[in-house]
Amino acid sequence: MNSPERIYALIDINNCYVSCERVFNPSLNHRPVIVLSNNDGCAVARSNEAKALGIKMGVPLFQVQDIVRQHQVVVLSSNYALYAEMSNRFHSILAGYVAPHEQEIYSIDECFLDLTSYAQHFDLTRYAREMKQRIWDWIGLPVSIGIGRSKTEAKLANHLAKKWPGFAGVCNVLELDYLDQETLYAGIEVGEVWGVGRKLVKKLNQMGIHSVLDLAMQDAHRMGSLFSVLMQRTVLELQGISCLQLEDAPAPKQQIVASRSFGERITELDDLKEAMGKYVQDAVMRLRADASLCGCIIAFVQSNPFDQNTAYYSKSLAFEFPEPTDCVLDLIHAAMQLLQGIYKPEVKYKKCGVILTGLVSKTRYVPDLLTDHRQRESNEQLMQALEAVQARYGKTKLAVGSCYLPQRKWSMNRTHLTQNYFSWQGLLKITH
Repeated sequence: MNSPERIYALIDINNCYVSCERVFNPSLNHRPVIVLSNNDGCAVARSNEAKALGIKMGVPLFQVQDIVRQHQVVVLSSNYALYAEMSNRFHSILAGYVAPHEQEIYSIDECFLDLTSYAQHFDLTRYAREMKQRIWDWIGLPVSIGIGRSKTEAKLANHLAKKWPGFAGVCNVLELDYLDQETLYAGIEVGEVWGVGRKLVKKLNQMGIHSVLDLAMQDAHRMGSLFSVLMQRTVLELQGISCLQLEDAPAPKQQIVASRSFGERITELDDLKEAMGKYVQDAVMRLRADASLCGCIIAFVQSNPFDQNTAYYSKSLAFEFPEPTDCVLDLIHAAMQLLQGIYKPEVKYKKCGVILTGLVSKTRYVPDLLTDHRQRESNEQLMQALEAVQARYGKTKLAVGSCYLPQRKWSMNRTHLTQNYFSWQGLLKITH
């Protein structure tokens, strides 16, 4: 277990997807805005104005159409390319404040920093406010920052920084008076604690534990015996004892999944092949970014499980490669062979995809003695050439098959999609 003297900060982008859209379209400021999931299904991001109207996270769009019309809520499709680029810039700015091993990129809009070694030289609250202001000045994103003696405490402080205007976006638990801290913790439901899910909330409520303060006051070892070692660590972390280290490098992936629901029902094999080809290429990009090789590929198809008029159909097949590979041609060829085996005519398909598994590190893999090294080198040269073209001109300019042509039947519904402002086509134009 780590020393209890550590100090962590959690920096989180407020309403990330909405905030990214507002950077490039200021007319969205102070208006209710929601961003939808794949195929314009459910609300996955909401502005504070939309939250005030009662629009819940995850609610299907059709259920809030009356609110949308009545209050002129702006509805947008998820613009993943935009959000990914803004996220990269957000994390890059924070990397300038700490050493590489002191940063953990937790998610697209959250980042942990280990500030332990900076406490002797900086006022950490002022240091955090400088981060917050720089992120706003440089990329226009509003953030909240929580500082605590553990990652769980920092995450809880971040929640306070968001919810209490008096903190002005930065809450440093180390500076709070104990009575003030207890009062604040008593007003937060226990379900807000990092790692405490709905099932645990019910069990804790039955024990009379309703608030964060209630949980923090428990005996950690007793809670560990009643629940698990994870609960024991959570209680200790709420008490300011650090049990969770930063993960300065993400754990190696066990598998890579690439899949999307279709914009409309698909019945033709050629359409499925196009979609499957795109998902394989998307998966290969992530595979090579992780410097991994794929030992096994799984292809799957599904119809709509909620369609009461037709029987549900779901099937998958796997293929194990003689040697692990990261060549897109090998993976697409295998996926198409598998698709032939799972395709069933007349089924109205809702979804298909691939799973790359049996992943091994490319740098640590030792080829077999009978390996055709010339073929491996040729495949690597092909992939490097393909990636160079895509890096310069975009991935839609050169690809395997016709999957990146516009207006495919299987493409997602993204009726409210904004442009990618970081592409040549999507650059903002300034007119007189």
